[in-house]
Amino acid sequence: MARAVGAPPVHVLGTGTALPGEPVGNDRLAHRLGLPSAWVETFIGTRTRHFAVDLDSGRARWTLEDLCTDAADRALADAGAEPSEVAFIVLATATPDALMPTTAALLTDRLGIEGAAYQLQSGCSGAVQAFAVARALLAVDPSGLGLVVGGDVCSKHLDLGQDFHELPPGALVNYVLFGDGAGAAVVSGAPRDGTRAVLTHLEHRTAGFGVPPGQRVEWFGAADLRSGDGRSPAVTEDYKAVEHRVPVLARQLLDALLSAAGWRPETVDYLLPPQLSGRMTERITSELGQGFEWEPVSCVAETGNNGNALVFFQLDRLLPRLAPTQRALALAVESSKWIRAGFTVEAPQEAPDA
Repeated sequence: MARAVGAPPVHVLGTGTALPGEPVGNDRLAHRLGLPSAWVETFIGTRTRHFAVDLDSGRARWTLEDLCTDAADRALADAGAEPSEVAFIVLATATPDALMPTTAALLTDRLGIEGAAYQLQSGCSGAVQAFAVARALLAVDPSGLGLVVGGDVCSKHLDLGQDFHELPPGALVNYVLFGDGAGAAVVSGAPRDGTRAVLTHLEHRTAGFGVPPGQRVEWFGAADLRSGDGRSPAVTEDYKAVEHRVPVLARQLLDALLSAAGWRPETVDYLLPPQLSGRMTERITSELGQGFEWEPVSCVAETGNNGNALVFFQLDRLLPRLAPTQRALALAVESSKWIRAGFTVEAPQEAPDA
């Protein structure tokens, strides 16, 4: 578990997000896949998503590096910071552009940041992991700045040239559930003028001991293709297991964060729930918020499930609403090997009068 007693908070100075192209609605997507749009709306509940590949040709239009650069530029502008002030980048992704060089290293070059570049391979919990790594780095120099980035280009793993009528629902779900995007946050270990929010308690715990993975994203090398292993689907998901386990893990995570922070549930103002699909997110939000007046902050119905970018999109929506003394809980559950990760958010305290 990535939570240490007395660990320093992370001060968020600015955020930024990026989506590729225009939103793709259910009618457009269903027509491309040859499926009834009512199935997409009823089964998934996601209204739009964005793709880095062209739906007709299947050609890539944006890379992960492109999207992360756009998001990072916006976060730096939001924080009023220059690239020369940033000491490190921590990037979380499940879909890097290449195994080497890392997208994080390419991002430092693209942004003009002469600092350290760390890349984490993870799914929806990766953004929280990246904040935890940033917190450890900032403990060495609390006054320095870091850039935390998360993003995924899930569409590059999907085969748009097949007959979708032959795919079972468990495989079809990947074509309508996921989208592409990136997000970023400028962080510091110490309060500064313009601090937007403070992440106080971070938790990251694997919770799938003895349980099969709920999702796999494959990597095919030349030898795999020659031996035939590369013919299996690039992305597989046990959606029934996801529906069963994620609500349970979300409840455990929420209770753990409340306990760590010493908060009573009624003192929480906002809930950033796990982002899976529009329908699943609504269900989990309803179950977790029973009896409480938490305002949900969700994005997945409009952005699609864009993996490591999701938490940043939620923060981007939360920060303009976060008033003095208000609190929020951010929850992320990753189905790959069942990981629960989250953090508590507080509005920055006003500096005392000199």
